[in-house]
Amino acid sequence: MGPATNGTPAVRVAAVLGALVLVAGCGGQEGGTGGTEENGGGGYGSGSASATAVEPGEPEVVATGLEVPWGVAFLPDGSALVSQRDLAEIVRVSGDGAVTDVGTVEGVSPVGEGGLMGLALHPDFPDEPYLYAYHTSESDNRISRMEYDPGSGELGEAEVVLDGIPSSSHHDGGRIEFGPDGMLYVGTGDAGRSRLAQNIDSLAGKILRITPEGEPAPGNPFDNRVYSYGHRNVQGLAWDGEENLYATEFGADKLDEINLIEAGNNYGWPEVEGPGGGDEYVDPLVTWSPEEASPSGAAIAGGSLWVAALRGERLWEVPLTEDGLGEPVAHYQEEYGRLRTVATAPGGDGLWLTTSNLDALGNPVAEDDRILRVPLE
Repeated sequence: MGPATNGTPAVRVAAVLGALVLVAGCGGQEGGTGGTEENGGGGYGSGSASATAVEPGEPEVVATGLEVPWGVAFLPDGSALVSQRDLAEIVRVSGDGAVTDVGTVEGVSPVGEGGLMGLALHPDFPDEPYLYAYHTSESDNRISRMEYDPGSGELGEAEVVLDGIPSSSHHDGGRIEFGPDGMLYVGTGDAGRSRLAQNIDSLAGKILRITPEGEPAPGNPFDNRVYSYGHRNVQGLAWDGEENLYATEFGADKLDEINLIEAGNNYGWPEVEGPGGGDEYVDPLVTWSPEEASPSGAAIAGGSLWVAALRGERLWEVPLTEDGLGEPVAHYQEEYGRLRTVATAPGGDGLWLTTSNLDALGNPVAEDDRILRVPLE
């Protein structure tokens, strides 16, 4: 298959360290041109296995009037804590749309794409009553944790568990998720210094794997916090039912990516963008031209991997099958503007989707920014 045309993404089904089995169940900056998260470019691929996409229902608005909602962390009662990037504030959003202020995270310095980004609750919450936040400070990107009491709604003092992640006005990464192993996975960006992505002693351009206390997780491939490297800007992490980890990544001038992440692998940036780098680098599973995607959040539900697209202004669905990847399908193209985060709703019967139209790159409407609920039929 040659370059993608007419909005059709390029798909690549790759074997990584043996046969890949996918089981259902589970450019630079963020706009403009000139090395940004959303530059134009071509696509390529080699076809895909047959699969049937789920037809999602009509989205319904859960909440309005937010400002760049970035991280979403669901509480046991089905409500969610949501970060607002440029305000450094967290709100609680209930299923009926009620929005309650939770608090401001200390030490956040919003600049460009930086600010208050990913959120994650400790896997043993509320017994371990910690909310984790990835955020930009005046000197770096870092992860802080705070005690959170759902009963009182009070947010405790921020305790830094990891600092020293290089920051910039762009390429800050920001997604954090606890994996099935109870470790915290962290998607970082290259902070505009592409060579750092190939340096395994740097935290930039990586997926990190750390303990809840911020230490290197046992079994990491380089005896430090680095789990995989050669990334440009990772903002989406999701696991399927077989505990395969997928990550979305912004390309530069050519190709955005979905990668299958395995310990110690080199994903090529800046030596290669997209596939074709040879045995030294791992090829992506799916590529898009940045104008089709600029992929941020990722989630798995209804037998598909869902990807929120910023510049592409659509929700991508990539069906998962036993022998490969189905053809990606675009939903809601240009209906809601820039889409930042997609999260699997409690129970797995739907998705929460956030817009990002107030990030200075969108065209907001009166209700923006919004959280949408997407039913899966």
